[in-house]
Amino acid sequence: MICPHCERNLLRKERTGNRCTHCKRSYALDPKTNPLRLNDLRVRRITTALTDGGRIAIVPDQLWYALSRKRLRDSDFGQGCLGGAFAGAGFATVVALFAEAPALLIASGALLIIGLGISVARVMGAGKGIPPVVREGFPALVLSPWRSVYGGLPPGVLDPAAYGTGTAGAAGSANSARSADPAGAADPAGAEGATGVLVCPDRAVVAFLVADGLPARHGLAVVRSPAEAAAVPSKGPVLVLHDTDADGELLVRGVREALPGRTVVDVGPPLRTVRSLPQAVPYRDPRRRPGPADLRILTALGTYTPEELKWLGQGWRFPLVGLPPARLLAVVDRVAGQVSHGADPDRRRAADLGFLTWPEAAGPDPVGGR
Repeated sequence: MICPHCERNLLRKERTGNRCTHCKRSYALDPKTNPLRLNDLRVRRITTALTDGGRIAIVPDQLWYALSRKRLRDSDFGQGCLGGAFAGAGFATVVALFAEAPALLIASGALLIIGLGISVARVMGAGKGIPPVVREGFPALVLSPWRSVYGGLPPGVLDPAAYGTGTAGAAGSANSARSADPAGAADPAGAEGATGVLVCPDRAVVAFLVADGLPARHGLAVVRSPAEAAAVPSKGPVLVLHDTDADGELLVRGVREALPGRTVVDVGPPLRTVRSLPQAVPYRDPRRRPGPADLRILTALGTYTPEELKWLGQGWRFPLVGLPPARLLAVVDRVAGQVSHGADPDRRRAADLGFLTWPEAAGPDPVGGR
């Protein structure tokens, strides 16, 4: 790896203890010991791309997904066992031929079958799409070492302590949002004087949007569940922003049931559109697979093909934190602007006079497959 300080190419023996033997300075991440195979220079490069060169701030969850993309595309299933099985089979075969030992030939055949089985499983997708570092574990495995060396997070990354220590991946699922008790709902942010409501169960994405000032810019109260949305005194439109998965579709349905007669706009990326994008990388979370009842509801909606229902049922999803941050901001800002202009007479007049403009369509994914 290359030292992030002196830029010398370091052999493994030249960087023991995460310290460069040339400049004597410590670094945070070593690709040989880090489960995401990260180094400091790659983290800096990806962070710069995600923050649009420092123009916007991002949350750690967005950095987690960008740094996990390479591993999500590939499968590590049986990677070590695969080489060992074939090597063992070859060695046993050679020894058996010279020693005339039939038992070794049987062992060789068994190892060969094991190796072929692992190969077939990898081709069929076993282990693919499962992140080697779960979202909740990213702060401890990556951000903590970074803090220890550099005294803070990478430039442009928001401190998760500012919006709670729990990650939205676990605490913000749409299943829990749909079943939330209205009596226990949190006070909606910006509910006083709001002209509309933004429902987003992902705490990290909400923090990202709030840091950019988007809800305040459009007069939106931010909530995380249908129950909280119903508690907002505003009668304006309701925007539902969610992951592209089974939970997201069910969340939109739950909001419409909780707020009959209200304008509910689904801002979540459409599944069919996102799946067609070559740069979009889905992942699987076995803990959040939809149950039979949820799948029956999705089937009854008639909006998904059988193949798409099977894909959703296996727990696949495209998370909001996986979208390029600048593109996510541009799309939500555009939709919120269109909706709020239609609801607010003053803003509608300002738009007619040309005081407001829509953001341009975002370009190619800046992170790509790096």
